[in-house]
Formats: sequence, C-alpha cells, structure tokens
Amino acid sequence: MILIVDDNQENVFSLQALLELNNFRVHSASSGEEALKLILKNNTSYALIILDVQMPEMDGFEVAETILSYSKTKDIPIIFLSAVNTHKKYIAKGYASGGVDYITKPVDADILLLKIKTFYKLSEQKRQLIEKDNFLREEIEFRRQAENALEQKVEELKSTLESLPHMAFTTCQDGRIEFVNHLWFNYSQQADQFPEADNFAIAAHIKTTIASGKQSVQEIRLKIPVDMDYRFHVLYFTPVIKDEKIVRWVGIFTDIHEQKLMSQTLEKKVDERTHELIEINKKLEASNTELQKFAFIASHDLQEPLRKIQIFSDMIVKRYINDSFNSTKLLQKITESAAKMSTLIRNVLEYSRLPDKNFYETVDLNLVVNELLQDFEWEIKSRNARIHIDRFPEMEAIPGQIRQVFQNLLTNSLKFSQDTQHPEISIKVETVEAKSFTASQSDSGQFCRICFQDNGIGFDQKFSDKIFEIFQRLNQREGTQGTGIGLAIVKKVIDTHNGIITVESNENQGARFIMVIPVKQSATRAEEKL
Repeated sequence: MILIVDDNQENVFSLQALLELNNFRVHSASSGEEALKLILKNNTSYALIILDVQMPEMDGFEVAETILSYSKTKDIPIIFLSAVNTHKKYIAKGYASGGVDYITKPVDADILLLKIKTFYKLSEQKRQLIEKDNFLREEIEFRRQAENALEQKVEELKSTLESLPHMAFTTCQDGRIEFVNHLWFNYSQQADQFPEADNFAIAAHIKTTIASGKQSVQEIRLKIPVDMDYRFHVLYFTPVIKDEKIVRWVGIFTDIHEQKLMSQTLEKKVDERTHELIEINKKLEASNTELQKFAFIASHDLQEPLRKIQIFSDMIVKRYINDSFNSTKLLQKITESAAKMSTLIRNVLEYSRLPDKNFYETVDLNLVVNELLQDFEWEIKSRNARIHIDRFPEMEAIPGQIRQVFQNLLTNSLKFSQDTQHPEISIKVETVEAKSFTASQSDSGQFCRICFQDNGIGFDQKFSDKIFEIFQRLNQREGTQGTGIGLAIVKKVIDTHNGIITVESNENQGARFIMVIPVKQSATRAEEKL
C-alpha cells in the first residue's frame, strides 16, 4: 500500500488515479499530522510514502524525520515531491531527512511511475527478507529449545518411569529394550529380556505394534519367577513422537489382578441377578395377563345383571306403571344408575386393557381427527360448536389409543361447555426441539406439541395434579354424567407414547391441555436403550 501526503487535493487526486490505474492500493492524507496518525495506525501496511515538502503547520522534512525516529516505520522508503522547494539545499535536506528520492515538479508521469514501482519493489523485497530472517531466527531458536526440551523430557521420562508403582520400560524403534525400572526384575531376571507370559509372545507383540505405529493395549498374564504363579496385567505400549516422527516407545505393565478377580465375581453376580430378573419379569407378565383376564371376566359378569336390571325396569315402566308418575320416575332413576354403572365398568375395562408393550405404526392424525369429528357431527351441530384444527405431521403412534385421546378430550369439551356461549375448541400443532412444554418451535423438531383448548366451564388450577387420576371428577354439573376415567385414559396413552401432558385452567375460562409426543417412536426407543 502507498501513502500520498499532500495538502493540495488536485495533486492527490491525479497521483492517486495514476497509481490505482496501475493496480496500487493507495491511502492519502492532507497534512503531516493526519499522515502520522495513519502511519501509526497502519505502520506495517505501507510499502512507500510519497511526501510533499511544503505543507502548513508541519512540513515534509519534519514528517520524514518523525517517521524515521519510530522503530517500526524507519524502514519505509519516502519519496519527496515538490514544485516549490527545488533548490539544491532542499534536495540535500530531503535526503538527510531520510528520503530515498527527491523529485521536483513538473515531473514526467512515466518516470515517476517507474521510480515508484522500483522503490515499491525494493521495499517489498526488503520486507520479505526481514520476515524470512525473523522466521529463520525463530525456527533456529525453536529447534534449540525443542532439543533441550526433548533431552529434559527423556530424563524426566526415565525419572517418572522409575517412580511409577508399575513395571515400566522403553524400547528403540527396532524393539530393543533401552531402559527398565526397578520393578522389572520382579518378573524378569535380565534387563534385556521380556517377562514370560501365559500363551502370549510379548516380543512379537512389541514388534507388531511398532510396525503399526499406533498405541496398543493388551491384557496378559505374567509369570512370577519366585512362586511360578501368574497375575493379570495390562500392557500399554505407546510411541514417543518428536517432529512428527516416532523416536522411541514406552511400555507399562499395570497390575490388575485384584480388579480382574473382582470383575469376574461381579460379572457372575450380574449374570445371576439378570437371570433372576428375567424370571421375575416372566412371572409379572403372566400375572398381568391373569389380571386382564380377571378384569374382562369381572366386567362381563358385572354388566350381565345390570343389563337385566335395565331391561326389566323398562318393561315395568312400559307395561305396568304408565299411570303412576312417581313410580315411573323412580324406575327411570334405577335405569339411569344401571346405565351409569355399565359405562363405568366399560371404562375401567378399557383402562385396564391399555397395554404396556405397544406396536407403533405411521399414522396420519389428520385422518384420525377428521373421522372423529364425523362421529361427533350431531353433538357438534346441536351445540353450535366451532372447532379449529392445525395440520398434524406424520407420526408413529398406536391408532386406536391416540384416537381415544382426542375422543375423550372432545367429549369433555362438549359436555362441560358453558350455557351462555357456544363451545369453541382449537387444536394447535407444532414441532419442537425437545420434550418440553416450553421448547422452541422447529420445523425439523423431533417432538410434536399439541395444545387442545376450549372455552368451557374449566376448573380451579389447584386441582390440575388430580385431574388425571382415575375416578377423579372435579365438576359435579347437573345433567352431565362422567366416570372420572376419561382423562386417566388420556394420561396413560400419552405415557405409553413416551410423551408428557399437563393442563392449565381457571373456573369459567376454559381448559388448555398441552401434550408433547415424539414424532418417531423408534428413535425414542433407541435413545432409551443408549
């Protein structure tokens, strides 16, 4: 880069245009003070300075002397350019001030350009030589320090190996032993011979590892010459690298005999415990199957007399008590109670049948919800309900169970709507980054957050923890019947789908159920195994 310093903007403009036309990068300053600020800021960037002599406040000679006095800028070549101070004494003063040339105006543009190119090239060459010289000096110093450090490290390595509570040694590149610590002789009688191992050739392993150029870790049993017994060890054989080359190898035999025996004992106990757990799990599965059978049989046996109560009550009302209003009313209550108990038994059966082991499949929830709305078409129209549903992503789920979730929530919203306004239900759907109620939305998220909201009678938020418990009914509203099992089924289905659910509500302000379910159940199961 070239710096032009001239208080005449016409001169600056013409000279800058000439230089830029010849592919030079140019800075300019209109005074000596401005030039010094630029030089101090970019002292390593300027290869040449073209300096006008006559300037106000600070002339070119003063600027040059200041530049020359600064160690980081003293080597920048300066060309003086003047149309006024053309006398010999000014030219001499220019050279004395540190200039490499003094050019008087008018000047031939071609000659000026040749001089600029020459001094620019010389400046760049000088800068490159200085950089190379500095680099070589640093390289020499680095190598000297590296050699000293390596020698020191070798001594430190030997000292460290000697102080280790493990048997240690070093070898050269051909596998010959260079150094052994004092513990070596517990397993070998000579410093140049490897210990004897059980069905394992240590010397051959060392040569194979050296040929590979990579660290090796090998479990072996070493023979103790004194009592002829064997102990478990781990041999760590590691290269020592200098300047990207392996200069020697370090080996350490770590005694793991006690840990190995303990590990073997622990593995045996783990195997025994695992077998016990498998047997217990089989018994639990058998017990669960029997309980499901019992629930089915019990519900069937309980519903049979209820059906008879309902049938016979209807027959009495229709055939024999048409004229008695009070008797008819009492029998209707009997029939309604029997119907309610039948619904309760059916819901308990559905709750008990929800399996722990599930087979997921890819489900289009848009079709599932649309079919559900068709089933509820009469209830929706009779209450003038307005329903808005976002589009669901394709998900892995159990179709029948996930349909039950929306069916139970929709039933509750229609059943517990307010008398003063039409039901409004919205189902908002978005993919999120994590299984969290407050996770950030992401188009590539692995979880689906579903918000089911209505404007019904709601409930006190303090009961939000109880609402998902079986047989919990918070609203004893006249004219509505419920078993307290619907939301318990919703919670169990969401748990089965590895999801989470919560609810937010206030009295007479509706309820908002938030569910977060994995989009891909297969990925969730893989993470759980890890």
